[in-house]
Amino acid sequence: MAAPTIFVLNGPNLNLLGTRQPEIYGHDTLDDIAARLVARGEQLGVDIDMRQSNHEGHLVDWLHEAQAEGAKAVLLNAGAFTHTSVALYDAIKAISTPVIEVHLSNPHTRETFRHKSYIGMAAKGTIAGFGPTSYMLALDAAMAL
Repeated sequence: MAAPTIFVLNGPNLNLLGTRQPEIYGHDTLDDIAARLVARGEQLGVDIDMRQSNHEGHLVDWLHEAQAEGAKAVLLNAGAFTHTSVALYDAIKAISTPVIEVHLSNPHTRETFRHKSYIGMAAKGTIAGFGPTSYMLALDAAMAL
């Protein structure tokens, strides 16, 4: 029997991790984070399907795909779409696959416009503010569901 899969979806500008505002987001690249998730996933007996897009519709399609493929959970760092996307909110509400919101920084300690999260209003839970460790904590939370 195949191992369960956890989708890890990343939104706009996360492809620039490692060089984009390292004082906020750190020096790790998305590939660095993916490598750690895959290694931890192997220990936990789960496959990691890591993806990134700067396009909102891709993220919506991938949320639908996660359900269609029977994913155990989705870890979603929607980037700036967190604060603007009713489409992602609706997509999360439309699927039964649990979604965990992930952020490297803590949006509540940043600009006021970042304090509202459409993703958080629909997600099972939120993990934020622990840098790349946020993804690892989210993976552990997904496995506990």
